[in-house]
Amino acid sequence: MAERFFAPCPRGLEPGLQDELTALGASQVRQVPGGVAFAGDWPLAWAVNLESRLATRVLWQVAHGRYRGEQDIYKLAYGVTWAKWFTPEQTMRVYVTARRSPLKSLEFITLRIKDAVCDHFRAVRGARPSIDTANPDVRVHAFLTADEVMLYVDTSGEPLYKRGFKQAAVEAPLKENLAAGILRLTGWHPTEALLDPMCGSGTFLIEAVQIALDIAPGLGRRFAFEALKTCDEAAWRRIRRAAEGRRRHATGLPIFGSDSDAVQVKRARINLEAAGLADMVRLEQAELTERTPPADEGVMVANPPYGVRIGETSELAEFYPKLGDALKANWAGWRCYFLSADPELPKLIRLKASKRTPLFNGALECRVFEYKMLAGSNRREKP
Repeated sequence: MAERFFAPCPRGLEPGLQDELTALGASQVRQVPGGVAFAGDWPLAWAVNLESRLATRVLWQVAHGRYRGEQDIYKLAYGVTWAKWFTPEQTMRVYVTARRSPLKSLEFITLRIKDAVCDHFRAVRGARPSIDTANPDVRVHAFLTADEVMLYVDTSGEPLYKRGFKQAAVEAPLKENLAAGILRLTGWHPTEALLDPMCGSGTFLIEAVQIALDIAPGLGRRFAFEALKTCDEAAWRRIRRAAEGRRRHATGLPIFGSDSDAVQVKRARINLEAAGLADMVRLEQAELTERTPPADEGVMVANPPYGVRIGETSELAEFYPKLGDALKANWAGWRCYFLSADPELPKLIRLKASKRTPLFNGALECRVFEYKMLAGSNRREKP
């Protein structure tokens, strides 16, 4: 019988995640704001954890019911056969989110679900799991609507955007699944040149190389489902080996990165080396407004400074017009994509965006602005 799962993702990437899940063989695939529900067997869930570039987690639904008060939620959680899936020697943590729930305290609901799980273990095993809020073996998630509660076991553990190799971080990093989703939105193909001229820690670059070489994004890490009793270790090893054997090999790719800050270039290089991909990307220190294109045409993608990251408003007002001038002067034949939470970006850059795609970077509402640089066609007239 098919199990039911839910894969959250950054808001705006639900259509791409639905395509991923369908390609992996999921059934009953259904988008909701912030994720995609689907059904399938356990090997599918393992494969989604390993292969999905866009999902944040894969949650396994273990209970669903209606409630009027906290005691109804306790009863539902107590009735779940937790001891079939993990042991009292393993640690756990409960997470609760809600939308339009009439209950006043999510902290109290969290405590009641934790009590229900522990009471279940005492009844059937004579011992209860310990609580670990930092690095639990098992994560139990509850989601409440106005009158329904869903209980899930997290099969992923650490969020799936933590690919398992990044060493050098930046102050405001772009999550890997959001970067992969933006690359998908650009329509970039690995035969095209790709440039991130503000590469920071190299997130766009690493995701692009993994896409080009068909490297499963989860090969560098472990998952929470490996510690559950439902995991068939031999079957899981076969899935991993198949993914490892699928990797393409190349001597070089038309993928380029640069940054005006030498420290950022060094961070990108460290992370590419940690991922074993340093030979696939050409990195250099360069200012976007001054550098030349690495190819006659291609895709530029960047997460430029905006809001608090660049500091004073005057710096924004000075930088973006220069960016527009540079794109117009030097980048004909390129499709350029910028993620920004600043709605004034199109006005400051003085180019007409051909598309604006809404996305959420965490809780921050952003847009991906697309500029198709065709000679003589994009500049807005100054008032």
